[in-house]
Amino acid sequence: MGFQDLLLFVPMLLISVIAHEYAHGYAALKQGDNTALAAGRLTWNPIKHIDPWMTLLLPAILWKLSNGAVVLGGAKPVPVDPRNYRNYRRGDIIVSLAGVATNLLIALVCTAVIALLGLAGRSVALEPSAGVLQAMMVTGVRINMLLLAFNLLPIPPLDGSQVLKHFLPRTWAVHYQRVGFYGIAILVMILYFAPGLLSSWLHPANVVSTALLNVVRPSVLPSAGQWMQ
Repeated sequence: MGFQDLLLFVPMLLISVIAHEYAHGYAALKQGDNTALAAGRLTWNPIKHIDPWMTLLLPAILWKLSNGAVVLGGAKPVPVDPRNYRNYRRGDIIVSLAGVATNLLIALVCTAVIALLGLAGRSVALEPSAGVLQAMMVTGVRINMLLLAFNLLPIPPLDGSQVLKHFLPRTWAVHYQRVGFYGIAILVMILYFAPGLLSSWLHPANVVSTALLNVVRPSVLPSAGQWMQ
């Protein structure tokens, strides 16, 4: 991943992970828990959401270990208290899936914006600027589909585990959640020792990304191609 790629990647990653965490907090508020609101986390101020490990160090480690093939990260987890949900099980599932649902929505919006920018670039002679924005939207589609798949990994404390635990016997669920203390270490070890496992899990997300981008491929401007080389 070169410097030009980083110019497209970093802003979209930051926006996407902040939106993901904001969605968790907003969903929790709607389910009866104001913990995130009280902590000042229902904000788009990036400083409130940046986590030294998840936002900075983890992406750097993944980039190094995968030679730039996988660069994922996250924002500081939004604090929630499931005990405040009006319905614990339903509320916890809704809040857990709110982040990935937001990533899917962003990917779809980015796809639509690519098409709109294609029309604007050809009809209003804004091609250079529209092309750069299109390239950023392409990056946004791919990042958000990968974030969706990554967060659905059934490894605590990722979102997928927060849903899966509700379908396990109570005793199993308790032991399962304790894995969360080592979750990130497990992810890094999988990437280092068995990268094919993570690639296989993320593969459907790449397939969907490609399918979405193929729909709007005729709208992609020549100047966008220069940024996506």
